[in-house]
Amino acid sequence: MNSGALDDAYERLHRMGPEYEGDRDHNNGLTNHGPMAAEVLARRGYGDRIGRWVDGYLPRLVELPDTRQPIAEANWTAALGDGSRVADWVDHFRRELADRPWREVLVEWWPRLLPGIVAGSTHGLIRVGHAVRALQDGATGPAGLDEFGHGLAFWAARSRPVPAAHRPAGHLEPDQALAGIPHLADQSGLIVQRLGRLAELPGWPAAQAALRAPAAPAEVPELLERLVDAAVLRYLERGHGSPVLLVHTATAPNAVLHTLPLLPDELWAPSLAAVWSASAAIVSAYEPAQPLARAELPAAPRGDDPATAIVERATDHGDEHVMKFTDTAVEAYERTGDPDTLAAARHIVELTCR
Repeated sequence: MNSGALDDAYERLHRMGPEYEGDRDHNNGLTNHGPMAAEVLARRGYGDRIGRWVDGYLPRLVELPDTRQPIAEANWTAALGDGSRVADWVDHFRRELADRPWREVLVEWWPRLLPGIVAGSTHGLIRVGHAVRALQDGATGPAGLDEFGHGLAFWAARSRPVPAAHRPAGHLEPDQALAGIPHLADQSGLIVQRLGRLAELPGWPAAQAALRAPAAPAEVPELLERLVDAAVLRYLERGHGSPVLLVHTATAPNAVLHTLPLLPDELWAPSLAAVWSASAAIVSAYEPAQPLARAELPAAPRGDDPATAIVERATDHGDEHVMKFTDTAVEAYERTGDPDTLAAARHIVELTCR
């Protein structure tokens, strides 16, 4: 990993807020993907492209707002989910990380933030996952630690639960359980409006509960891997329904998968349950009821090293969602050898070029 280029990107991006556009308080805005995309470029060996990519991305963003009131142990619950206090949360986690090791901060705050996993359309979780990967790969300098704090701050400020969430309690494998998620009849409006309809959706609680429950923590990593793999493959057939939002059905559980080894095993099953409900909610709210016909789907890239070819194509494309999803799809390919995982990565390139 080119940690120097990544640190430089983090430093440039940290004066910007985690969202842009939207209303005055950036409600219903777009997520700042800059740090996450930069981490993918660094980890995939394209550190020399990070600076130029950030140059093009920065003009979209707005600066981090001013702090309002310090957050402390006595009052943090009142600030949870208050997007207007994102700078207060950034300041809070900077103090936390100055005083304690980052892994200790992660273990304390992960269960506090997990119930609000939908934060920023799951981008709070995902940004933390990318920051954890960077820290594990050696980016433990001030900029890397600060990025971890920014991720936690975004998650805290935009904390939002999955409506009527239910833990796995059934016997279905992830691909079967995803196939059983009922789709909202009204898939219109913003994500907040769509998810608000889930509590009244017939079959929603039972569909979540149908996923196989882990008998022990040791089963959780494999279930997460299968969830990621299944979500990538479903994107191939159904990603056209919402090329951007449906990416997160795979990238959110992948963020949990990468973070899991740093957490005590008593947090593994709750983490699976939370991200499973989040992925299922996005499927229900955005996935089309009917898949594309096989003849309409792209084929996997060919050649001696198709995974490298698809990463190169995604990097050349330059879209942040394309790069993040391709990164996840390649990991699924490396686990399974299924060429359709790479075809899914090719599909997002085609969908976002139209």
